Formats: sequence, C-alpha cells, structure tokens
Amino acid sequence: MLDQRRHQRIRFGTPQTISIGFGGQAGKGVIENLSLSGLMLRTPMPLEIAHNIGCEFSVFDSPVIDVPAVVVSRVCDLYGVRFQQGPISQIVIEDAINAALASGKASILSVHELGRCKTMRITGGLSAVLRSDFMHALTRMGVDEIDLEGVTAVEQAGLALCLVATKRHGVTLGAQSVCFAEAWAQAMAAPGSIERLEVDG
Repeated sequence: MLDQRRHQRIRFGTPQTISIGFGGQAGKGVIENLSLSGLMLRTPMPLEIAHNIGCEFSVFDSPVIDVPAVVVSRVCDLYGVRFQQGPISQIVIEDAINAALASGKASILSVHELGRCKTMRITGGLSAVLRSDFMHALTRMGVDEIDLEGVTAVEQAGLALCLVATKRHGVTLGAQSVCFAEAWAQAMAAPGSIERLEVDG
C-alpha cells in the first residue's frame, strides 16, 4: 500500500451503482473503488478478461459518465477494468472524484515513506469505509504518523480508528484539517468519550 500507483483509488461511503454492457447484454454492478484510470466493480455478469465493456455510472450528483473499458482482472465476482477514455470523459471523472472528496462522501487512504517515517494520509471522509485499509496499514505496515490535513468530513467510526492508532499503536496525529481538529477536540473533551469511542470502534 506504499503508494506507487499513478492514480489514487477512491472508496465511497455509500455504494455507487454501475450499468455494464457486454456481449450484447446489459447488467448492473457496484463500484468497489474508482480512480482516474479505471475501477473495481462487483457484478454477477460473467465478464471476460481482455474483453471490452461499456460502463455508465454517476458519482453521487455528478453527470452520467459513459466510458468504454477493458477487463484486466477477475477474482470471483470482482473485476478490475481500465478505462479507454478520451480527454472529455477524463475531465468528467476527475471533477466527480474531486467533488465527492470535497463533500466527504469519498475517501482516499495512502501510505508514504520519507526516510524511516511512514505516514498514513487520509483525504476526504474519515469514516468506517476506511476501516480495512486503515487497520492493514496500522498493523501490517507500521505507521508513525497520520496526516489528516485533507479530511473534509468526520464520522465517529473514523475518530475511533484514530483513537486505536494513537492509544494502542503509539501513532502521532500530524497535520489536521479544521473539521477533524474540531471533531477530535470535542470527542476528547466530552465525558466518557474515550470509552464510548473504544466501544463503538
């Protein structure tokens, strides 16, 4: 998860649906994550690796994105597809991603290494959708600091993850956005907040 990908993968707090066209058939799926270059989706449709499909989806309130793609991977009903897009569709996808991150409805978690320090960086919503990636980075990779400057919305489940990181793993909270700093300060100041976060998390 040390971020060497060209394009970051975005996860959504609310599942986003996708319409798929393949082999003259139409079907539906759910987007697992999205990047500028492609996406991961779950669908009962039997897609085939190296074959082209049509994708049509919207990210929350974004305009409909209609883009051709090629299937590049499969694990059971989970498929990886790479977009075959033009400049217009790339702009629409980028705008949709940026709007979802700014509203806190989508999230990016990445880990960066500078010298001997590993920093987990969170952009967008700090929510339960990040739990698996968060705990993997924390327990398997070892994280020294969490950069929360790009956080745009905070859920209690996200605060609970940060509490686990600081109290149980000795991780430092680094740069913080205003909304995170306020939510964290309120949670720490409220009577019984730590116990409540630990139970809920």
